[in-house]
Amino acid sequence: MKKIDDGVKNRLIKFILKDKTGIRKSLLWLFLQIKSCNTVEIYDYLIKQGFKVNYRAVSAMVGQMHSRLGILRFNWTNEHNVYTIKEDYLDIVKMVLTPFSGRDSISGHV
Repeated sequence: MKKIDDGVKNRLIKFILKDKTGIRKSLLWLFLQIKSCNTVEIYDYLIKQGFKVNYRAVSAMVGQMHSRLGILRFNWTNEHNVYTIKEDYLDIVKMVLTPFSGRDSISGHV
């Protein structure tokens, strides 16, 4: 299990380091705070945080987090996909985000 955790940790760090605007960090903090949300809620949250995004970009970013990082699970509903962080990865996400939270005020946005 340790090797899998290291892989997730490394992918997450790379994902965050490519985050020039803070949107990825903000989205990860959102998942840590509310645990479960759909793409409409994510889009609304990011707009309220001042990010200039469109719905398709948000959907693509969440899809990337699901497929490439492997930290999200989703459930189909009649209207929207509902995403949650997999329980096994909550601590890893918190650990990886913590050093980045001091550099910007993303953790205060939620």
